[in-house]
Amino acid sequence: MVSSETFDTSKTFADLGLPPSVLQGVDAAGFKHPTKIQAALIPVAMTGKDVLGQAKTGTGKTAAFSLPVLGLLKPGDQFAALVLVPTRELAIQVCREVKELGGHTGLEAIPVYGGKPIRTQAKALEGNPAIIVGTPGRVMDMHARGMLPYDRVKLAILDEVDRMLDIGFRDDIRRILGAMKQHPQTIFVSATISPDIEKLARSYMRNPEKIVTTEKSLTVAAVDQSWLSVEPWDKKRLLQHLLQHEEAALTVVFCRMKKTVDQVADYLSKHGIDAHAMHGDMFQTKRDKVMDKLRGGSLKVLVASDLASRGLDVDDISHVINYDVPEDPEVYIHRIGRTARAGRGGVAWTFVQPDQGDLLSAVEMLANIEIPQKVYPDFVPGPIPSDVASYREAEKRRREELASKRSRLSASASPPSAAKAADPNAFPGGIVPSAHPMKRLGGVVRTRRG
Repeated sequence: MVSSETFDTSKTFADLGLPPSVLQGVDAAGFKHPTKIQAALIPVAMTGKDVLGQAKTGTGKTAAFSLPVLGLLKPGDQFAALVLVPTRELAIQVCREVKELGGHTGLEAIPVYGGKPIRTQAKALEGNPAIIVGTPGRVMDMHARGMLPYDRVKLAILDEVDRMLDIGFRDDIRRILGAMKQHPQTIFVSATISPDIEKLARSYMRNPEKIVTTEKSLTVAAVDQSWLSVEPWDKKRLLQHLLQHEEAALTVVFCRMKKTVDQVADYLSKHGIDAHAMHGDMFQTKRDKVMDKLRGGSLKVLVASDLASRGLDVDDISHVINYDVPEDPEVYIHRIGRTARAGRGGVAWTFVQPDQGDLLSAVEMLANIEIPQKVYPDFVPGPIPSDVASYREAEKRRREELASKRSRLSASASPPSAAKAADPNAFPGGIVPSAHPMKRLGGVVRTRRG
């Protein structure tokens, strides 16, 4: 079933101005109708204009910029397109998709990212590929070594711009784009576009066209979202309960901290659930093995940090669980976008502690939706840990003592007499100052000359 929210069923890819060699790759990939961001962005990009595009996560933004790149370049072009992405996994994923879609164009694409030996990537660059997909740090490194020239770049694309700014790539982006004196055609794509992103984009673009296809909510309707109230000490048990009572094909559990990722993955493994961890402190070879298992279908549960919320473009992810509510609501948008890809259905659950209502509200305000609460009557919360119970009891006694003290002070204070209250010469409210104000000018008066 084709989702009318995601796809533009009134058009085909042949209507978008793409050359036959690219349409062959589209057909081979099994694409029928373009998504709304593809239908809006591709024709504009094919005219050579700069584009700033915003669309929901999971609506085909990679193909939206990849297809124009493949359509505008010609066999024999060298270092003609540079695609910048925030993470290694996303570099691999985007490059894989570019290769698949460009299988009939004669254009070569290679990934360039950290964590792998430079020699291997340097050898690939010696082949003068047409398209380079890379992370900013490794791209600048290769450029400094004279292996990746910027002066031949005809198209510069920034994918997941919001995430790149979040993790500190702003200065790197400025250095890379600022070094391209030829002003290549530039395309920025992102799930969210803040004023910062728009300001950065327009500083390197010439009369860009802004395309926004996010209607109403920033999250796709195909994601069944809900939240569950849970105390912090019950989160692991609740997660285990969900995974053992729900029929989930492939679940990604997102944690805020790397150490939490390891702890949760270890806990699930000890309780008979095949879970694998992935975060930034792992060696790249181990991360690659986990991703291969994920794409190969031999992995049921992935516990990941937010690093992995970009680059997990896997069709079979049925459930996303926010073990920790993200402090940045934009992270929530990207996390749950890992499911319900390209119009498919998906489920997203979020664990919310009693004191995290403000974080949930921030997510709802950004996404412009009301997330319903989900209750599991058969889940029995565990006992309150002794240290937590002791702390709460101490806090209760402190509040009671404070309230008692205030009550005694209030009772001992004599109310102002009626005569004083009615005195027109009294200070406002009948309160007479007993000390100097906290801040004074100290005899210095600011004048117009000052």
